[in-house]
Amino acid sequence: MDEFAPRPRPGEFQSLPRRAPRPERPEFRERRDFRPRPPAGEFAERPRSRPDSFEPRGVSEARPERRPTGPPAGVTWPAPWVQLKYFTNQPTLYPAMIAGASPDAKPGDFVAVFDRDGKRFGSGLWNPKARVPLRVLHHGEDAVGEELFETLLTRALDLRVDLLGLNESTDAFRVVSSDGDGLSGLVVDRYGDTLSVEVHSLGMFLRLGKLLPLIHQRLGTKRQVISVDDFIARVEGIRFAGANDVRSVKIREYGVRYEVNFESGHKTGFFCDQRENRRKLATFVKGKRVLDCCCYTGGFALAAKVLGGAEEVTAVDLDEKAIEQAKRNANLNQARIEWVHCDAFSFARQMQRNNTRWPVVVLDPPKFIHSREEELEGRRKYEDLNGMGMNVLEPGGLLVTCSCSGLIDMEGFEQLVARGAQRLGKKLQFLDRTGPGADHPVMANCPESRYLKVIWARVW
Repeated sequence: MDEFAPRPRPGEFQSLPRRAPRPERPEFRERRDFRPRPPAGEFAERPRSRPDSFEPRGVSEARPERRPTGPPAGVTWPAPWVQLKYFTNQPTLYPAMIAGASPDAKPGDFVAVFDRDGKRFGSGLWNPKARVPLRVLHHGEDAVGEELFETLLTRALDLRVDLLGLNESTDAFRVVSSDGDGLSGLVVDRYGDTLSVEVHSLGMFLRLGKLLPLIHQRLGTKRQVISVDDFIARVEGIRFAGANDVRSVKIREYGVRYEVNFESGHKTGFFCDQRENRRKLATFVKGKRVLDCCCYTGGFALAAKVLGGAEEVTAVDLDEKAIEQAKRNANLNQARIEWVHCDAFSFARQMQRNNTRWPVVVLDPPKFIHSREEELEGRRKYEDLNGMGMNVLEPGGLLVTCSCSGLIDMEGFEQLVARGAQRLGKKLQFLDRTGPGADHPVMANCPESRYLKVIWARVW
């Protein structure tokens, strides 16, 4: 550039001088291969065949033919039957795992199950229209019939009545926990003198007339409320009018009284899976102030106030009907609780701005992750909610945080809580990890049914 050329003013764009053009690349030279080649013989490199000289594979090199479905020649299987394509011990089998079924297998039938080699695998409920067409209730080579349902039900009742003795402390507990009791597709809760039944399988729905009287006879209950999700009823082919005469019922849990509303309540009407965790919370809150976020109908809030003797309890939920029900539950126990109809996220932010803190904070949100597509967003919500809960917690306070999303295991949930603390620069001390009560058992071949996770921690 000419040194006497006018200089640009400050802020004025100045174009830089162009670079000299690069010299053209030399012409491409053919690469030579100087590696020694083996002599012609057995290990010499064979010339590659061109597409036009392609020869089809011989019979011995062709892919093996697909195995025919059904019993081998000369063998008879008890009908109706279903044959598997792959081996699995899971109780719920999806369409890709099934090779075929006998022509006489109808939706809702109790069928014999055979593996791909034709060996007896077990027995289960069949419904080709469902998202889960086969629910295996029995694994083994021995043949079983309809008597299996009564056997499994008796085993489930023995657990609650004889081993756990739940009738002595409460009249609200899970009677049948679907895959956890080997009765896949059926959930039954007891609330006072009423059975709340949730059905996910056509096969189970067709057998309610036989199973429910057995439960009434053992527990002394008299009424029942049956619910079937509209989508499940349409997919499974369940025809159910849904006429239930029971609107609500009052229950007791370790001395605390609740009213279960079957018309406006979620799932079976009440979350009895948190029973032992509510009792555990009561041991930490005597004389303390407690914040219960996502309180629903006031389970943790009332346990803290009535059972635990908390000095002051504030309970927050966005569901207006749930707050109204929580107020009625407080009146049943003559307990004074501050109920706030508000979004938990908004409430926590406002309390943080007001510099309001609590010694004990409970976070029990609804399920944030319903499918794999929602997993990333749901994880972010869990992390944000726990972070906001820590921001309104006094230094050294107790954090009780829950997740009912089955797509996150306990280790994954613990990592989300720890990440929320690290993002805020807080120290987190884990005290305990709990889940539902023993009336929500988990079978070894279905560990994903362990959905509820509760973390107890201190935060500074």
